[in-house]
Amino acid sequence: MQKKISSKEVYRGSIFTMSKDEVEIKGKIYERDVIHHHGGVGVLAIKEDKVLLVKQYRYAIQKTSLEIPAGKLEQGEDPYTCGLRELEEESGYTSEKLYPICEMYSTPGFCNEKIYLYYSNDLIKVENPKAMDEDEEIETLWFSFDEIQKMLENGEIDDAKTIIALQYALLNKENR
Repeated sequence: MQKKISSKEVYRGSIFTMSKDEVEIKGKIYERDVIHHHGGVGVLAIKEDKVLLVKQYRYAIQKTSLEIPAGKLEQGEDPYTCGLRELEEESGYTSEKLYPICEMYSTPGFCNEKIYLYYSNDLIKVENPKAMDEDEEIETLWFSFDEIQKMLENGEIDDAKTIIALQYALLNKENR
């Protein structure tokens, strides 16, 4: 077990903070850099045997990415509510019910970001959807399950939360 000895915030940004912590492990003191993040939510959206993905440029990786609709949790926000908000903002759809897939940590070696994944196969088009974030440019695309399978096999999808959600969908085809 690791025991925290001290923690000092060394960076505060708009999306995360970072601390430099000292922890005791087996009687010795070690440093740990930790990213603190409120978490995120992704929604696997399925309609008429097609999967909705959003295409957007991701500055951090310097390329365009195909992903399930997703976004960050605001401090204290309920993940389910966030999932509905992000689905509407990024796709123009909502749902009567989101079903949980899993909760996961993106990179637990240095970051406490927890991602909640949901799916919906009962999408409802919103007449006047909430606007997406001002700094987002998103294109919505629909793919068949055969196309998704090929894209995963070819490495065209490289976002971890999206890979997990799509693998879930492929493994649970009979439940659609």
